[in-house]
Amino acid sequence: MQVAIIPARAGSKRIPKKSIRPFLGKPLIAYAIEAARDSGFFDHIIVSTDSEEFAEVVREYGGKVPFMRPAELADDFAATAPVIEHALNWVRENLGDPERYCQFYANPFVTAESIRGGYKLLREKKANCVLGVTEFAYPILRSFKLNEQGGVTYAFPEYSQSRSQDLPTFFHDAAQFYWHELTDLPADRTEGLNLPYFLPRHMAVDIDTPEDWEIAERLYKAFATDA
Repeated sequence: MQVAIIPARAGSKRIPKKSIRPFLGKPLIAYAIEAARDSGFFDHIIVSTDSEEFAEVVREYGGKVPFMRPAELADDFAATAPVIEHALNWVRENLGDPERYCQFYANPFVTAESIRGGYKLLREKKANCVLGVTEFAYPILRSFKLNEQGGVTYAFPEYSQSRSQDLPTFFHDAAQFYWHELTDLPADRTEGLNLPYFLPRHMAVDIDTPEDWEIAERLYKAFATDA
């Protein structure tokens, strides 16, 4: 059994009701639900939420809300890991032991194609986890930080004179999907193997602010195949 788990807390502050806010005419969370469904990999698509309003939207687009998230996992300080573990425990107690699961965020850029690509990598390489990542747009070793006077200084002064093309490439989480293997791992594996699934920068926007939202809508209209 393979399950998709999507956390969707109702109390987001920077973008109120973010997960169900219309993104180009459709609730944001609907994109992740539909991508998970279209991938064809999941026996169950479960959304962990603390809101009946969110639950109604989720069900409309084909997701399941078989439980309501407890209050202690729904405040401003709740981390994602215990939310996912709570959902997995519900699955184990009510549906059986999953072989693997994929965690999603409500992100419009996640696609069935990238889900399939991540799954293929997970299985072929016998990885513990595969997650979507994208390259930083600018060499982070040439970044600045604010000093006590409010000015800027190099965060890594040892690289201040380096050419950008000579610096290593760094990547960041694309905030889309995270495949996790639960059963089929080598017996002698002592450390987890976490592999990247590379995504283009224009298809990887982490929407945390109204500005992010505006950028994401423009990029989606420009680049997403079904826009």
